[in-house]
Amino acid sequence: MNVDTRFSTSAPAAIGCYCHMAVIGNTGYISGQLPLNPVSMTIEATTAELQAQASLSNLLAILKDNGLDKTSVAKTTIFLSDMSDFAAVNAVYSNFFGEHRPARSCFAVNGLPMNALVEIEAIVAL
Repeated sequence: MNVDTRFSTSAPAAIGCYCHMAVIGNTGYISGQLPLNPVSMTIEATTAELQAQASLSNLLAILKDNGLDKTSVAKTTIFLSDMSDFAAVNAVYSNFFGEHRPARSCFAVNGLPMNALVEIEAIVAL
């Protein structure tokens, strides 16, 4: 089975050697989305809450560019640079997904690219 690599024109460009989404069969794997502004390619948000909103906005851009929406998301993984930001990020996440409740993992990590506070990746059903 071949892997179909996809790139979004609406989300920030990849800062490494990866695609926005890899598709195998009926499953898509969206690479971790940093809270980058898609135009300036910088992190403008200064709080974990605002960075979570930006990361989810980038995730949504990839979904839309592939004809999908939030309800296609089966699982997410959230990476936080500080677990004390969990409640604030969780509130943003809950508001973003509304009644849809994908499976989720959340981890504190030692550091994220570009000194981000939040990164979010997803697995989606096509």
